[in-house]
Amino acid sequence: MTLALPADNLWATAAVWLAFATAAAFTARRLGLAAALVEILFGVLAGNVLGLRSTAWIDFIAGFGSIMLTFLAGAEIEPTVLREQLRPAAVIGAISFFAPFLGAMAYAHFVAHWTNDASKIAGIAMSTTSVAVVYAVMVESRLAASNFGQLILAGCFITDLGTVVALGLLFANYNLWLVALVVAIVLAVLFVPKILPAVFERTGHWVSEPGLRLLFLVIVSLSAIATAAKSEGVLPAYFLGLACAGFLFANPDIARRVRSMTMGFLTPFYFLKAGTLVSIPAALAGFAAIGAFFAVKVVAKWLGVFPAARAFGHTPKNAAYITLMMATGLTFGTISSLYGLTHHYIDQSQYTTLVTVVILTALVPTIVAQAFFHPKEFVRPEDIGVS
Repeated sequence: MTLALPADNLWATAAVWLAFATAAAFTARRLGLAAALVEILFGVLAGNVLGLRSTAWIDFIAGFGSIMLTFLAGAEIEPTVLREQLRPAAVIGAISFFAPFLGAMAYAHFVAHWTNDASKIAGIAMSTTSVAVVYAVMVESRLAASNFGQLILAGCFITDLGTVVALGLLFANYNLWLVALVVAIVLAVLFVPKILPAVFERTGHWVSEPGLRLLFLVIVSLSAIATAAKSEGVLPAYFLGLACAGFLFANPDIARRVRSMTMGFLTPFYFLKAGTLVSIPAALAGFAAIGAFFAVKVVAKWLGVFPAARAFGHTPKNAAYITLMMATGLTFGTISSLYGLTHHYIDQSQYTTLVTVVILTALVPTIVAQAFFHPKEFVRPEDIGVS
């Protein structure tokens, strides 16, 4: 007699994933790390030791979690602060994209001898920052409400916008769905922020939360159009989040409810799943390539972003923190790598190399930044319950 559960036991599968998510939350609190980082590590452990694998419904929850987290990351950038921080964010974000993009593409082509298309995918995958990881760290570190945290989030937006544009221009698939996506994003950005206040004002006291359901409907519909256009749902979600930032800042209780649902239930599945994608044997076999691409990305980010941050008046410690945050990667890096694999621009070995580097950059720069360079002077006393 065994305790093995049937593979189709939905609730047993859910219990296992939620057990890891819960353990990660307590462990993160105990170690003083962002929960997202511990969730990735637990995912690596569960995937390699216990053979934990995603299922179709977990893919949906994880995907929805990444979309909602990206929406919240956009919504966390206060419009007035964005306008004030636009110049430094644009400069830092653009350098953060171009330096590793060109460096990784050149390394892949001239040193690793990858094909032209594979080298382009490598450059795009290494150019990214992780809005998901950075936003989670900003919130848990109590930096999201500060101008310093807003600068980092805005810089991440510029960097990942460059990533999306590069992926679209270098591997363009121009069709009517792409036109429909552009039109849908424009209409959503123009009208959703005007409609939501009226809906929530009239129905905000309803237990069924029709306002939130409407918001989810719009986000999922935009994601559906983005998928049909061979793009990704996180792109329109980010633009919509930016457009809705003013409304959510004016209604903190609504923002809290969306944030609690997203980070309490949805995103743990996303970060755990990201960890399960890392194969330790494959990573060990490709250790040299992984180390080389990791070094190329981090060094390129450091040579580009650190001097730019210093030029805008940040201290060496704070400039180092900005640089390390901009060196993170996860969502768009994984998306770019998977795009290259599914469209046969890279092979399975190259995919494993890129994804492993992407996930390492979600962990290593963030842990170093939090441990040695955290700018505690930007944390407001009221954000940590100190009177």
